[in-house]
Amino acid sequence: MATKVAVVTGSNKGIGLAIVRALCKQFQGDIYLTARDVGRGQEAVQSLASEGLKPMFHQLDINDLNSITTAAAYFKDKYGGVDVLVNNAGIAFKMADDAPFAVQAEVTLKTNFFATRDMLTHFLPLIKAGGRVVNVSSFVGSRTLNQCSPALQQRFRSEDISEDELVGLMQQFVDKTKKGEHKEGGWPETAYGVSKTGLTTLSMIQARRLSKERPNDGILLNACCPGWVRTDMAGPKAPKSPDEGAVTPVYLALLPPGATEPHGKFVSEKEVQPW
Repeated sequence: MATKVAVVTGSNKGIGLAIVRALCKQFQGDIYLTARDVGRGQEAVQSLASEGLKPMFHQLDINDLNSITTAAAYFKDKYGGVDVLVNNAGIAFKMADDAPFAVQAEVTLKTNFFATRDMLTHFLPLIKAGGRVVNVSSFVGSRTLNQCSPALQQRFRSEDISEDELVGLMQQFVDKTKKGEHKEGGWPETAYGVSKTGLTTLSMIQARRLSKERPNDGILLNACCPGWVRTDMAGPKAPKSPDEGAVTPVYLALLPPGATEPHGKFVSEKEVQPW
């Protein structure tokens, strides 16, 4: 039997680290903690080792295409593919950050949407039959969707929106913020929210494509919200611990063999949410 393998992006701290911790306890196979910074990643591996857990480490910076392709080649060569992929890496500007909104929009979408899409472009072909793909999105994305213009809402909810059209819309948001025209264009004033609206929509598009192109492979791909979690990103006032935030992503990563749903859904508290 080939060794199974799970890969979690952005997992040297916060929710990502908690997801790795839970997978180490529940997943039968090799679990890779990944991080941009090798030193921080190896420190995180050591911290889990002190709990008696044995994750492995691979450098992975989703904002660096070369890093993505190097990692993809490694997992293809060593394992013949990937069984579980959790796209957790993401960023958010603090409320108090005084960077111009156009800068926040470009930087936030670069990581949360465009770089995560690059990950999926290179890793989806490696997902083995029976594989699970989990994109860590946010309820802020669905709230933001409801603040978009009716025309934008219609496209984001449409069953026939293509990946190219979605990419164009995300780029349009970034471009309009630079001219200060995003509100007239039907976009709300939240870069993080728009990035997660895009990621959830992308998840639905790619799930439909998997069903069409690999109908017999039983791969399940979903987006989820971990909830409001105490992390460097979300701050100390959040009600959930990182381990509690990991519950839904891990549930989706470990959906049992033969399961047919959820697939192409947005999931929170282990329940499919309206979109």
